[in-house]
Amino acid sequence: MLTYNMDVEERSLWLRATPGAAVLAQPFYCTEAGHFYGRSRFATARTDKESYLLFYTVAGAGLIEQGAQQVELPAGSALLLNCRTPQSYCTAPGQQSWQHTWVHLDGAGVANLAETLLPQNRLTPVRVSAWEMQPLFDTIFAEWDRGTVAAQIETGLTLHRMLALMAARLLAGDASRSNRALIEQATGYIRAHYAEPLSLDALLAQTPVSKSWFLRLFRQYTGTTPYNFLLSTRITRAKELLVLTDFAVSEVAHQVGFGDESNFSTRFTAMVGQSPQQYRKSAMQPR
Repeated sequence: MLTYNMDVEERSLWLRATPGAAVLAQPFYCTEAGHFYGRSRFATARTDKESYLLFYTVAGAGLIEQGAQQVELPAGSALLLNCRTPQSYCTAPGQQSWQHTWVHLDGAGVANLAETLLPQNRLTPVRVSAWEMQPLFDTIFAEWDRGTVAAQIETGLTLHRMLALMAARLLAGDASRSNRALIEQATGYIRAHYAEPLSLDALLAQTPVSKSWFLRLFRQYTGTTPYNFLLSTRITRAKELLVLTDFAVSEVAHQVGFGDESNFSTRFTAMVGQSPQQYRKSAMQPR
């Protein structure tokens, strides 16, 4: 069952087709497409449809709901929706418009890429620039009425490019989150074990990547090297101990992982601009 409020501007475009058996056998094909200039009351609700639906927001924002999921689709975002279970979509609350391009598509190739674009069947907006996405929709619109085998092939290839572009963006985002998590794990390990005789090999033992890649990622996310991060962590803790305890400088050095007082004093002075004794004295003076 389908219910809708077609609150759209007259310049909106809605194309429909009835594919033959040859088209339905293709891995990527579409049955409807359009470009809607939705106003504030635009809304659609559907119980089911044997297809997927790809949205791309040009301006404004839409709200897509399916089951317990609800996601907003702002400008510059694309989303693939499996229409085989109940869904609804509308202009997002607080928005005056939702200008979006869309296509109903299906085929074995679509289903395969849907495993990436709908991880665990989770609605997943993907950021894609208009200059990348809009020409692909323009190609579909241009090929729509030609009805030739060449046009059908070009449309299928274009749908594939769209979904592959979205999948690449999504996977790149996953890789970025994974890399950040890896470095957060490494810095957490340093903070927890700074008082021990840590080495780069010990850090690498905690990560599944090569030495060169780890060092590159570490600098990218922290702005420094693992050694300098460790040194900074040790000196920061040493400053706390110098102010909050009456430990001898040699004991402070030992507490923060330095093997001897001389090396500690040299490193401390280089980073802080004062010797440990001078720092303790100045920090204890009334301000």
